[in-house]
Amino acid sequence: MNPRPTTIDDLDRFDTVIDARSPAEFALDHLPGAINCPVLDDEERQLVGTTYVQVSAFEARKLGGAMVARHIAEHLEARFRDQPKSWRPLVYCWRGGMRSGSFTTWLRLVGWDAQQLQGGYKAWRRHVIERLAALAPTLPLRVLCGPTGSAKTRVLQALAAQGEQVLDLEQLAAHRGSVLGALPGIAQPSQKAFETQLVAALGALDTGRTVWIEAESRRIGRLTVPEPLLLRLRESPVVEIVATPAARLAYLLRDYAWFADDPQGLADQIGCLKDLQSGETIDRWQGWSRAGDLAPLFAELMSGHYDPLYARSQGRHLAALPSCARVETEDLSDPGIEALAQRIAALG
Repeated sequence: MNPRPTTIDDLDRFDTVIDARSPAEFALDHLPGAINCPVLDDEERQLVGTTYVQVSAFEARKLGGAMVARHIAEHLEARFRDQPKSWRPLVYCWRGGMRSGSFTTWLRLVGWDAQQLQGGYKAWRRHVIERLAALAPTLPLRVLCGPTGSAKTRVLQALAAQGEQVLDLEQLAAHRGSVLGALPGIAQPSQKAFETQLVAALGALDTGRTVWIEAESRRIGRLTVPEPLLLRLRESPVVEIVATPAARLAYLLRDYAWFADDPQGLADQIGCLKDLQSGETIDRWQGWSRAGDLAPLFAELMSGHYDPLYARSQGRHLAALPSCARVETEDLSDPGIEALAQRIAALG
């Protein structure tokens, strides 16, 4: 009688999860906590695949088999030689095929109780999609909205510090969600990695308590908010931050102060608005960008771009906006944000 196949439900039974795929595959996404021990590197994987297509499956297996054996030996020597006999590793590759099967066989020959994940990474992706669809509709969301400069992200962080439950999509996406939202020196994750992180975050939430989230469009930078979560967000109760223009401008000048060190980068990002603004406006804004003159730039961005965009989009996308709670403030300094978060938490 064959033992039951090892599935995603069994992950917590293992001491180590080993991803046998190439480094490039691992970088795009992987199971949480997995370590990368490739049995073929990126170049070798391409070579074997080309041989499979252009020559034959037999020649590809012969070529790849030698490469796989060498890499497994390297991992056994360099990474696992100190593991005790009781160590239990789980190995996976793209779809639970030859790469993870070969690795698992050698680990078992040593004497460890190694298992191969049925379905490999593809099974994990199905799990992620299914969990997103199942978890999102159960979330007791309260949505923070307000025009750009309302300090919504900082309010979320303050709510979290005060013990409230928070789902920070922009943190997971490594992007602030607007045309100026790219974070300096930080690349966004892949779509798949974003969704893997999102499933972990959703699974950690207590659905018996309010979960605060910021209103987001369908896209955060180059990433897409999964449809089940986007639908839940758009149908959930809303709290709108109503800050004065002066408070918003002061906040933006603090929050985006780093642009003063990259004036050309700011000008380049302003150029992305060329289809939405006149050439004269873009020239003026880029001139301020290059000169580091952020105050008039941000003031006009608010009045001429972000506020009209907010007025058009929020009413269409947030069903509960007409009946939302509104919290007014003239102070978006750090102490002001702390006080604002306390007032908002009391509404939850």
